[in-house]
Amino acid sequence: MTRRIVERALIPCVAFAALGMPREAEAQAQPVVVAILPFQDRGSYGQERDIFRALQLGIPATIASELSEHGELRLADPARLRRALGSQELSTLSRLDAATAARIGKEVGARYAITGSFADFYGKVRLDARIIDTESGQILTMVSNDPRQENRSELYRIIQNVGHQVLAVASPSVMRRSIPATEDRAIPTEALVEFSLGLLAERDGDRGGATQHYQKALAIYPGYPAAGEALARLRES
Repeated sequence: MTRRIVERALIPCVAFAALGMPREAEAQAQPVVVAILPFQDRGSYGQERDIFRALQLGIPATIASELSEHGELRLADPARLRRALGSQELSTLSRLDAATAARIGKEVGARYAITGSFADFYGKVRLDARIIDTESGQILTMVSNDPRQENRSELYRIIQNVGHQVLAVASPSVMRRSIPATEDRAIPTEALVEFSLGLLAERDGDRGGATQHYQKALAIYPGYPAAGEALARLRES
């Protein structure tokens, strides 16, 4: 069982350069560490439960993958975050209030923590993301999609847009300088689900199952960078 992919994909965390208000960005020479924590399923219906369990991993992993394409980003120490989260079950980990998220983020040296929730009600998807100041424990902002206009078939774009909104609200100057060139990437929901199921299988110690899910994700969308990276690391370990 490889640990690197568990550390990097199952509990993803990224660092944003110049994250925060513009005057903070100008004052800081080093990137600001941001921990992306698990997302909670608030009660989804219409698909198998394992899919919704897997999306608790796949959604934050996708946000991390999208935002990591900024030149200002780097990965925080994944081993520290894994230790901070401890050996609790995902269902417990995903129920993170602001104070708990701030404490975990601060423990791993993060300036900000991102967590949130999602709900899929027979195809109507709502995704909320919160950015939390680990020093004050306060929620700086929460961004959401519009479930009246977006459905499950657009899940990747929903996650991508919400991730960009988080960065835009937190640091408009970063967004003006460098927006990831991924707007033309339209990863099908089926591929995202297979990638997420691969993360879930990996977390549960099913190496063979994880490999199969990553391969299925790449068969559906051959240019899926996160799935390709996950499969490559799994094979190399």
